[in-house]
Formats: sequence, structure tokens, C-alpha cells
Amino acid sequence: MKTKRLVVLSFFLLKVLFLLAQDTTTWQKDTLQSILKKSEVAYEDYNYKDAIIYASQLIEKGIAYDDDYHQFLGYDLFGSIYFETNDSVSGRIYAEKALEIARHTKSDSLIARANVDLAIIYSQNKNTTSKGIHLLKESIALYKELNDLDQLYFSYINLAWIFLDLDKPDEAFSFLQKIKSISSRIELEQKDVLYWKLLFGKYYQVMKDYDNAVEQFHLVAQQADKDSIASLAFEAYDGLAQVYAKAGDYKNAFISLEKFNHYDVKIYSTKKLKETEKARAKFELAQAQKDLEIALREKEYSEQLISKSKATTTAFIVAIIILLIALLAFFMLYRTRKNYVIRLQDTNKKLLHAKDKAEKLSKVKTQFLSTVSHELRTPLYGVIGITSILKDDKKLKDYGQDLESLKFSADYLLALINDVLLLNKMDADAITLSKTPYQLNTLINGIVRSFEYRLKQNKNKLHIHIDKNVPNALIGDPVRFSQILMNLVGNAVKFNENGNIWLNVDLVEVKKDKFFKTKFTIKDDGIGIPENKQKTIFKEFSQVENENYGYKGTGLGLPIVKKLLKLYESDINLKSELGKGSEFSFSIDLIQNIVDSKNSETIDISNQSIEKEVLCLNKSIHILVAEDNKINQTITQRILEKYNFTSDLANDGEEAIALAKKNKYDLILMDVNMPNVDGLEATKIIREFNTTIPIIALTAVELEEMREKIMASGINQIINKPYDIDQFLRAILNNLSNIGTSLAKVI
Repeated sequence: MKTKRLVVLSFFLLKVLFLLAQDTTTWQKDTLQSILKKSEVAYEDYNYKDAIIYASQLIEKGIAYDDDYHQFLGYDLFGSIYFETNDSVSGRIYAEKALEIARHTKSDSLIARANVDLAIIYSQNKNTTSKGIHLLKESIALYKELNDLDQLYFSYINLAWIFLDLDKPDEAFSFLQKIKSISSRIELEQKDVLYWKLLFGKYYQVMKDYDNAVEQFHLVAQQADKDSIASLAFEAYDGLAQVYAKAGDYKNAFISLEKFNHYDVKIYSTKKLKETEKARAKFELAQAQKDLEIALREKEYSEQLISKSKATTTAFIVAIIILLIALLAFFMLYRTRKNYVIRLQDTNKKLLHAKDKAEKLSKVKTQFLSTVSHELRTPLYGVIGITSILKDDKKLKDYGQDLESLKFSADYLLALINDVLLLNKMDADAITLSKTPYQLNTLINGIVRSFEYRLKQNKNKLHIHIDKNVPNALIGDPVRFSQILMNLVGNAVKFNENGNIWLNVDLVEVKKDKFFKTKFTIKDDGIGIPENKQKTIFKEFSQVENENYGYKGTGLGLPIVKKLLKLYESDINLKSELGKGSEFSFSIDLIQNIVDSKNSETIDISNQSIEKEVLCLNKSIHILVAEDNKINQTITQRILEKYNFTSDLANDGEEAIALAKKNKYDLILMDVNMPNVDGLEATKIIREFNTTIPIIALTAVELEEMREKIMASGINQIINKPYDIDQFLRAILNNLSNIGTSLAKVI
């Protein structure tokens, strides 16, 4: 029972403390607003004695509540009080303090207001007029940013008046034009409208344009008479009297002078009353300062006594609260400990369920991407293949450029598909580097050929430099390495026109036998990359945009490069200057293939060499094409016919088996996915009665997923669709047993 009472009591105390803390901010704001209203009323009534007390309270409370805004208002009010009582030195000191606080708040509206108030004080002294002009201009800039047209209007009024007083009509006129423009866009009182018209009259008077001066002064005078605005009528009739006198119209000059004298007497009476009020206020101000100093000293002494009492009380309350919290914590710990194990077990079950769900979703995602990849690659094979055939048709020579563009677009789409799949695999840590023989010059020449159209389109030149000390015959992963170079060269080609691109391969050091540390540099003299974009371009789907280049990529190339280089335990380095080009570089260890190094320089891997080799075969080659897609059938057979190969067609695996038993073929091209009997099953059956015939698999599926399964069926080599014709021909030559020349195997 006692424990329950303690818990209830502790909850009650904590709730009271929370509510008190919550209400403190609202109470503080209400207090400050109340003081502010009282100070404004006292100032307007020339009751400076009370006004200075309220201003002091605003500053004091503002400091206590950490409220810069009300501190600013207190100092600003001090400045106005002293200025009104002709103590311009003290007024300037407090106005400068107000400006200092306004700048600390970084509030543009407060800074602008403080500038205007201080500028008015500065403008009363010829020695500080330039400072006043500077502050007004600073306020104008801030009000423009805030789009505060009302305050901008009055800032222009003050600035124009100062320049007219300084006899600088040209400077004043530029601001008069702006005043006139703004006045048509905001709602102004009649008095405020008459101000800018009066200023125009003064401007015309200075410029000796007496007709326009009379028109403006007369308009202001009439309206001021009507609305009983003595100050404006006084200024307008004074201007009319002077202008009429200059123009020789002494009659109207005399009439205007009489009006001027009438308002002069009226204003004098008003001024006399105000001066009397100011004198009284000044006396009260001095007395208020003395009273305030005494009150502040007494308050400081009282606060010292109160603070000691508060400290003791606070310590006692804190000790009670800590004790209650400790008791509450002990009680809650006792209760929650029983449920903790149960909740933990439940959480573990949920985590295991979430893990299983995530793994299933990952498998679904992988399967989806694999399926989409196959479905997209299959029609792309048709587009690329047919385009390649049509390009070689002499009858379509006039359409060569269009066909080149079509093939480029298809190649780009294929590259995009490959990039998306590659990123997905890298995110899933499903990629490792293979170790297969390849030749460096073969790989780089292949890259050059793939960019021939784009280089020609952008009128760029690609310069290749390979250090003669870098070995040509290598062992590694040519596919991943090629993807790195393709993306970097492709990036340079895309964002460069009428320029140069350099691909330099330089040996850094020979680390040990077969290991050569080599630096690859891809440089261009294109648009360059801004410094603030040089980190973001390595993020997925991010790229540098430039209005002079119409190319819009996916932003996948450079992120792929960065992730692939991690597999090589390397990183990409970037040097770039906007408008002067970019330089990407990286260093990796190349592994020399000692077995093939002697013959690596003698092999010609150009398209012309492959085609010549095919056309010089000394026997008729008969090939079986197993393919269920009609378009793919046509493309494959047309390519074979062009190079004098004869072929038979099987629509599925079942037909392929039957034809392989019935006829003698030099080679079989086997599609993997076919109805009835698929390509892998068909290959296994064919191997039961023919173990020597070369079988090349043609597939649009991801090789990483199917490579081992495909090779285990008895396939000799795999070509991924869509493929280049030279790649296709090289694979055929590699697998025909009667070819005397040994060519490098390319997958």
C-alpha cells in the first residue's frame, strides 16, 4: 500500500514540473508583450520617464529569457528617446547597440529596421551623412530580399530627401523614379503619397524646371490644405513662393508666401508645444535614470538574497525528486523484468520472420531482374543483328547513318540493362573476379571499336598510349576490367565535343614475378566537373548537367566503376576544372600470363582479320542452328550465309537431337531456352552419341547465374545475346577443328 502511494505521489510531482516547464515559455512571451505595449504608449505620449523604465525592462527580461528580439526593441527605444530629446550622442550609442543585436539575430527585417533608425540619426550631422546613406542602401538591399515594398518605399523617401538636401539632384532622381514605381503597387495613405510628389517638386526646383515644379507643389499644397496636413502645406507653399519668384510671377509668389506664413505660424505653435514637452520629458528622463539606477542596485541586492534561498530550496526539491525517481525506477524495474524475456523472445521471432521475408523478396527481385534481362535481350538481339546485316547491304548505303544511329541506340539500351543488373549483383555481393587469359591490346581495341560511332558523332579524337613495358598477355577478369574502361571512356565521350580523349596505360612498378602495378588514365578536354559535384557523381543516378550538352545519362557508369575497383582493392582518382576537362585515374595489379606472352604480339584481332580468316576456309562448313525464335533464326542464318556457311534449322531441342543423329555437322549453335526439350538437355543427349562436335550455347540469360550449369551439360563455349558479329565469328573459328591458326577464346 505504501509503495502505491509513493508511485502516485512521484507521478503527481513529475506532472506538475512538466506542466510548469511547458507553461514557462508562454508566460514569458505574454510578459514581454505586455511591457512592449506599455513602452509604445508611453513613448507616443512623450511620457519618457515611464518609457525608459519599460525599455530597461525589455532589455532585462530579454537577457533573462534569452530573447534577442525584445532586447533589440529596448535598445532601439532608448535610441529614439535620446534622439527626440536632442541628445544625439546617446541616441547614436543606443541605436548602434540595437543594430549590433539585430545582426546577431541574423534577422534581415530587424537589421533593416535598425539601419534606418541609425541612418536618420547620422543624417542630422554633415560629418556622418555618408554613413547614414550607406546604412539606408543596406536596408534597401535587405527589404528587396524580403520583398517588403512598404518599408522599401520609406527607405527610398529618406534617401532621396538626403540627396536633395545635399544638392545632388541626379542621385535623388534615380530614387524618385523607384518611389513612383513602388507607389503604384502598394496601398499608401494620402499623406505618404504627397511626400514623393513634394520631393519631385523639390527636384524640379533644383533643376530649374519651374513649370513642373509649380505643378507638383501646387498639387501637394491643394491636397494638404484639404486634409489639414500642416507640415506638407508648409513645405509646398515655401517651394511655390520660391519657384514663382524665380520665374518672375510675383503675384502668385506673394499669394504662396502668405500661405507659407500662415502655416509657419501654425507649425511654430505646434513645435513650441512639442519643444515644451521635450524639455519636460528630458527633465523626467534624467530623474528616471537616477531612479532606475537606485532600483537596479536594490534589485541586485534582493536577487542575491533570493538566489541563496532559491538554491537551498532547489537543492531540497531536487533531492526529493531524485529519491522519488529512484523508488519509482526500482519498482518499474521489478515489474518490467518479468515481461522483458517474453518481449525479447517475441522480438526474435519477428526478426526471424522479417529475415525470411527479406530473403524471399531478394530472391523474387533477383528472379524478376533475370527474367526481365532475358526478355529484353532477346528482342535486342533481333534489333542489333538485323541492323548489322542491313549496314553491310550496299543497296542501303544511303541509309548508313540512320542504321548506325539505330545500332547505337540498341547498344546503349543493352548497356543500360547490363548496368542495372551489375549494380544489383554488386549490392548483393554476388560478383567475384575471374581468372581467365586475355590480351590487353585485344581488350583496348574492342573498346575503341565500340565508341567509333559516338566519337565520329561528337567529332572527338581518341588517343591511345600503352607503355611497352606493360605485358600484353594477362590473366584476370577481362569482362569486369573492360566495364571499368568502357564506362570511363564513355563518360569522356558523352560530355565532349570537337575535343580530344586520351587513354594512357603506364607501368608504375614491377612488384614481383607476374605482378605489374599499372596506372590507367582517362583524360579529356571537355566541359569539366564543378568542384561541388565531384563527390556526388559517384552516387547512383547522379550526373553533371550542362545546358550546352543534350546528353542525359542514367548516372550509373561512375558508381559502377567505383564499386568494381573495390574488387581490385583500388579506388578512382579525379582531377577536374570547369571548362578545362577531367582526368580519371586508377592503379591495379596486372598478372602476366607467361604461357601466352611469347605469342601475344603476333595475333591480329581486327574485324578485317577475322572476316578474312573465315572467308579463306578451305572447306564447306555445315552448321546446325537450334533456335525457337523466328527473328533470331533469320539473323543467325543470314550471318552464316554471308560468310559462306551452310546451315540447317531446328525449332526446338527435340528437332536438334533428331537432325544431329541424321546429318553430319561441323558445329552446333544451341539456344538454351527452347520448348519441348531445352538446349542443355538436348546437349546432354547429343553428347551420348557425339562427343567431338563443337557446341556453342547462345543465351540471353545472365551468365553468372547459369555458367556452371551450361558448361556441365557438355557445351564448349557460351555467347551471350546480343553479340557483335566479330565476336560471333571468332567463337566459330575457335571451335572448328580444322582451323590452323589458334585464336584467343572470347566469351
